[in-house]
Amino acid sequence: MSETPKLLQRLLSAPAPSGYEGPAAAVWREAASFARLSTDGIGSSIAEIGDEGAKPLLAVVGHIDEIGLVVTHVDEKGFIYFAPIGGWDPQILVGQRVRVEARDGVVVGVVGRKAIHVLKEEQRKAAVELDALHIDVGAADRDRALELIRIGDPVVIACDPVQVDGGRLVSRSMDNRLGAYVALESLRRCHERGKLSGRMVAIASVQEEIGLNGGATSTFAVGPDLALAIDVTHATDAPGMEEKQLGSHPLGSGPSIGRGSTLSPKVFELLCESAERLGIEYTVEASGRRTGTDADAIQISKGGVPAGIVGIPLRYMHSPVEMVDLGDLEAVVELIAGFTESLEADVDLAR
Repeated sequence: MSETPKLLQRLLSAPAPSGYEGPAAAVWREAASFARLSTDGIGSSIAEIGDEGAKPLLAVVGHIDEIGLVVTHVDEKGFIYFAPIGGWDPQILVGQRVRVEARDGVVVGVVGRKAIHVLKEEQRKAAVELDALHIDVGAADRDRALELIRIGDPVVIACDPVQVDGGRLVSRSMDNRLGAYVALESLRRCHERGKLSGRMVAIASVQEEIGLNGGATSTFAVGPDLALAIDVTHATDAPGMEEKQLGSHPLGSGPSIGRGSTLSPKVFELLCESAERLGIEYTVEASGRRTGTDADAIQISKGGVPAGIVGIPLRYMHSPVEMVDLGDLEAVVELIAGFTESLEADVDLAR
């Protein structure tokens, strides 16, 4: 894959922090119009193909929310204060341009702090904390700022997707707009190929970054026989990444397939068999406890759901310059589609 897919471009460009996923969900649902569409009670999008009642029913879940900020206070001078949505390294926010998603449209601002010239020596050496930062939208005072924005408005970093050398793409919101894209694109391919014997559901889950909430509710609503969580994983070829802790998952190495205490051993083996049959290179990522993905919520839904994880190697996670290899992304889509088409009605997933 040498060019960014149009759907992915649109998904990455849509602002959708946890709890405010509407813009990205609208893009996803429009693209899923070929399938039977529904939602859960908190906004996860569900698209289904296959004959009614056909077995097995596979759910492929990618969360569509991203980390962001939320406006909490405006002072008398018009400066805006905020809280994090999801996990931020505050150092990343300093000097960033941001978009406040206000009722009447986007309000552009910047994240500011005192200039280095007026910082005390100990302040220069200390790590930045969120409460030392503010957003400046240029408003002259509080009244003007509140004409533009409201308390509770969501905020994202202003950073459009851009391709760099080597077929690689840089953007905010890769975590996990990539997973939502994979879920839908693999569904579309299975629909177009017509080789599906069971049923497949693609889910763009919400609120993953603040508690795996949509993964829990959507899976409960669907009641699948098995499920896959599609999420990003740390690419280990960037400086400072420790392979002895994380395993080896460089950009260009294809999907990472999860194996661990909370994951189905049989789903893991079936994923590996599918990758080998399709000639797709992959790595294995081990976990001893929770995985930190929607799979943690999925596998304890209702009476328990056999779950697997497929990861997409990503550099610089939770930043506005997350980087993915588009070849890895294509390999994950093909793996999921091929895995789905290989499932038989009597597949044995008992542990």
